[in-house]
Order: sequence, then C-alpha cells, then structure tokens
Amino acid sequence: MLTREQLLFLFDRFSALTSRPDVKKRIADAVHDKQEAASVTTAIQEEIFQEIGIDPRYGILCLGKINTVYENDQDLMIRFYKFVAQEELACDEAELDPGEFSAKTTYQEKLQEQQLKMLTEMRRYPLDHQLAIFNELHQQLEKANFDGRASLLTSQQMQEIVQKHDVP
Repeated sequence: MLTREQLLFLFDRFSALTSRPDVKKRIADAVHDKQEAASVTTAIQEEIFQEIGIDPRYGILCLGKINTVYENDQDLMIRFYKFVAQEELACDEAELDPGEFSAKTTYQEKLQEQQLKMLTEMRRYPLDHQLAIFNELHQQLEKANFDGRASLLTSQQMQEIVQKHDVP
C-alpha cells in the first residue's frame, strides 16, 4: 500500500497539475477526440506515480483501497475526498458546456457551505461523539456510492447519533 506521504504528494501534485491551463486543454482535447476525460485524469495520476518511482498500475490499485486501509485517518480521508472531487471537477470542466459547468460548480459550492456548517456544528460535541458522527456519515456516503448529497447530516440526525452512542 502507498504511504500517507506518497498519497498526499499525489493529491497535491494532481491538484496543481489539473489547475494548469495546458492540462485543462489536454483533458478537453481528449474529450473533443471522443476519449473519456477520466482516462486522461488517470493517465495524469499514472505520470505522477512514475515521477515518484511507483509502478502506475500499483498506484492506481492502491487508490481503490484507501477507504479500508486509511479509514481511521480522518485527515487523509478528507484529503482523499477532495482529490476525488478535484478529479471530477477536471472531468466536468472538459465535458460540460460553460453554462452547465457553472451551474454544477455553483451547486458544489452551496453543498460545501452546508458541509462546513455541519462540521462547525459537529465541533460542539466531544471527540468521541464527533467520531461516531463521522462513522455514521462515512457509512451513509458508502451506501449512496459517495453521492455528494449524502454528505450532509441535519442537527437532528447528529443528535440521534450522539444519543445512540451514549446508550450502553
């Protein structure tokens, strides 16, 4: 399995590369040529693995195991989800027309604002309750195949999780 440091390097490098105009053009050109945008982003990830001396096929296989190997590393999991979102954003920018992309970006920003409010509210709870809430949220996301709409909990849902957690 890849180390935490290798994964963080991948996440940071991928984010830097996919924000560059020439890389955006590379992805858009591939879409224009009827290729999948995801195949280009995967190729970019493979290039990053080669940069750091990791067999690209092994690196890609490891990405599929992050959820199980690093499930208790909340910081890494958050960075991983940001990485996945960055990849989706790069693909969307290449595949959608400007109006559709703008609408999707606006939706994502609103979702992130709601997530931030939820996390701010969560901080009022003790750490063991926060962990219980994160675990429930993680399960909810997995059940929803990581659909962004499943990344939110209401105040009432968090309270119910805390109450369940406190029952001996």
